[in-house]
Amino acid sequence: MSEPAPREITRAIVHGAGGRMGRAIVRTIHDTPGITLVGAIDREDGTTQGLDVGELAGVGPLRVSVEPSFRDDLEAHVLIDFTRSEATERMAHRAAARGVALVVGTTGLEASARAALDRAAKVVPVLVAANTSVGVTVLAYLAELATTLLGPGYDAEIIEMHHNQKADAPSGTALRLADVVLAAKGLDRSAIRTGREGKPGSRTRDEVGVLALRGGDVIGDHTLVLAGAGERVELTHKATDRSLFARGAVRAAQWIVSRPAGLYDMRDVLGLR
Repeated sequence: MSEPAPREITRAIVHGAGGRMGRAIVRTIHDTPGITLVGAIDREDGTTQGLDVGELAGVGPLRVSVEPSFRDDLEAHVLIDFTRSEATERMAHRAAARGVALVVGTTGLEASARAALDRAAKVVPVLVAANTSVGVTVLAYLAELATTLLGPGYDAEIIEMHHNQKADAPSGTALRLADVVLAAKGLDRSAIRTGREGKPGSRTRDEVGVLALRGGDVIGDHTLVLAGAGERVELTHKATDRSLFARGAVRAAQWIVSRPAGLYDMRDVLGLR
């Protein structure tokens, strides 16, 4: 089956344009052929309202001002969202009503936000990824493969570290990695252990540890340890530049605009299904 033909120029809106990720995405769009920025949205009570988003992102004027909401007259193909759960939920309704595809990198999504994205995916293509890094997507793929090949005799533990301002723990990426491992082991999230203290007893085969570290300005480190008798396998991804997430999000935005309505993730972008 042939791939659908991509649009000549993808028209994108960035939701959360004043944040660190939002500004990185603006810079990446500016530097990427085949995609252009047509809108920038940020919190209504913030200090970025009315500013030229290009100047805010450090690439010079783009003649796109930061606004508090999705204007009715704004024509776009895709909205890239890196905000908070409640803001993502509101924007999911708005984008679906306008027929605009969604790329969501917001972490810590509440159940109501996930439900809103599920509803949106019935009418527009929606990609949800706790981590839009291409490398992390490959890490999850390798984690599933390694866990399956090594079998139940290997204990799985996940360690993640992020900067001291991160609001949620464990990270969405760590939980995504855990989901892959759990599925390969035939377990569900009730098997996750986020901490051990006192005398919890011997570790069982039916648990997966997920430990969250916070400190400094660490962008994001994730390690899966698969420990067996006499050996262990460690798979690690370390983010050293926030722009890697922006590059993945922009790649996803260009990919998704020609897809039918439905729910996607970064594995779809890389053809790893």
